[in-house]
Amino acid sequence: MKRDIYKYLDDWKNDKNRRPLIIRGARQVGKSYIVNLFGKYEFDECITLNFEKNPEYKDIFISLEPEEIIEKISLFTGKRVIPGKTLLFLDEVQECTAAIMSLRYFYEEKKAMHVIAAGSLLEFALASDKLRMPVGRIQYLFLFPLSFGEFLSALGEDQLREYIYDSDRIRTIPEALHNKLNEYLKKYFIIGGMPAVVDEYIHTRDMISCQQIQRSIIDTFLDDFAKYAKKNRHRDLQKIFNAVPIMVGSKFKYSQVDNTVKTRDLKEALELLEMAGVVKKIMRTSGAGIPLAHGANEKHYKTLFLDVGLMHSINGIYADTAQAKDYTAIFKGSVAEQFVGQELLAYQTPNTKPSLYYWAREAKNSSAEIDYLIQKDASVIPIEVKSGAIGRMKSLFMFLDKYHGQMGIKISQAKYEQSDPVTCFPMYAIECFIKNFPVERAVA
Repeated sequence: MKRDIYKYLDDWKNDKNRRPLIIRGARQVGKSYIVNLFGKYEFDECITLNFEKNPEYKDIFISLEPEEIIEKISLFTGKRVIPGKTLLFLDEVQECTAAIMSLRYFYEEKKAMHVIAAGSLLEFALASDKLRMPVGRIQYLFLFPLSFGEFLSALGEDQLREYIYDSDRIRTIPEALHNKLNEYLKKYFIIGGMPAVVDEYIHTRDMISCQQIQRSIIDTFLDDFAKYAKKNRHRDLQKIFNAVPIMVGSKFKYSQVDNTVKTRDLKEALELLEMAGVVKKIMRTSGAGIPLAHGANEKHYKTLFLDVGLMHSINGIYADTAQAKDYTAIFKGSVAEQFVGQELLAYQTPNTKPSLYYWAREAKNSSAEIDYLIQKDASVIPIEVKSGAIGRMKSLFMFLDKYHGQMGIKISQAKYEQSDPVTCFPMYAIECFIKNFPVERAVA
């Protein structure tokens, strides 16, 4: 499976001012796979040092001098390291903080060397007080599960993906094609975007095997708890891990997780899972202007799970989706919100850590909430994930009126519809909206 991030890796390779690269993302989203694929096709040689499988590789980095490191790599692996022709991949690099610190010296003294680092629990190493981060001397790329667009490409539907990327075609899509895409969307809801699950589906079309792999991935996350925190905190981690997939789309309240456990302990567990990339906070923001982060309130947030397929596995709702006619109604609408949140994360530039926001007004007689707010073309765009008529979207119109917004977005399984100031997009066309649909065009 060739991921969208491949293009960014290619740009990095050819950039004369490049810095050593760190790929960040949760366990099993495909970091090692895509780097090894990139190394295989774009370099004469790809040398992978996996510090988890081969702890002896740590001895290579006793000295942080690049020349000495390269010499030892050749001795340990029996392979020549040739700057410009060899990709050096430091995998599971969280196991060797000295290797992370060496990136600074590769940048300063060996710029011709292509070096990429990645790791399943890398975020914990990067946050450690013991690590002297080479700030300004490294680059980051963030990787998530496959987006719906990538899912179509993985199934050999590149032409279909290209078709729905075209904003003109989206406006007049034939009914038969619209129905076909909704069927693919239903499959994606169940399978999700974890590469191992998608790969299994591609090769076997066996949904039971896909579900078994999802369960295996979940068990791996549970096993990781020993690496997140002390043993007595495992219970709190598991409570949060199981609660987030249920609470997607709702304001996160620790009392609904377990009112017998101290909020402080549950809060710490949530933060650890967020560091591991398993969950993502969606911060409430005022929506008054850009950047959205300036109006964010850290005390109020919703949460998003890593993957919609894994969400199905934990909640046991495969049959619900398989039988559903309205995708926005599955699990009280939370599955659709999970999907849209994943898509919004996946289509942001991978060069910076992505963020998600929502808007809410809590009042006695007039509460309102917008599922997502995004910044697009210097405008704040409210996004609602709903079925039903446009006229029933009171919160969306309230937000647009309050902040004199030009455009609101409704996302559903229905076809494209324009009714100023709200544009209705089908769920399968989020990539088109994010990447190829200027705000001024919609309101022209």
